[in-house]
Amino acid sequence: MAFSTRSPVLSPHGCVACGQPLASEAGLRILRSGGNAADAAVAMAACMNVVQPCSTGVGGDCFCLFYDAANKRVNGVNGSGRSSSQLSLSVTKERGYSVNRPPSPKHALNITVPGAVAGWLDTVERHGSGKVLTIMPAVADKCLCQPACVYT
Repeated sequence: MAFSTRSPVLSPHGCVACGQPLASEAGLRILRSGGNAADAAVAMAACMNVVQPCSTGVGGDCFCLFYDAANKRVNGVNGSGRSSSQLSLSVTKERGYSVNRPPSPKHALNITVPGAVAGWLDTVERHGSGKVLTIMPAVADKCLCQPACVYT
């Protein structure tokens, strides 16, 4: 039987999960500092941009499902990119496109503005602990991502 060779990051009072131990440690530090799961998830996603950029990035999109135990409801955050503010139905019609004759999937009209960072902010604003501005400097001071920056 084969076992994973990933380094576990353990904590007796919280749980986070991602594919990179430095990013996991960032999430645990957020929890230890009084943050909640939403704060930790955003911190890990931001850290992953540095320590494992092939898996995520500020140039992409994000989605979040957050379970609110008080309301017993799952809430979603759509961090998919938005289309250009200058793009309208009339612009596409002026260029000869319609429902029956759409632009090709690789056409520039189909490019969206990356939504990851906006999705992170929406997640923290809607579901975060409200302490992220005081927590993040503490995490940044620990320079969790510095070894990855030096060695990659």
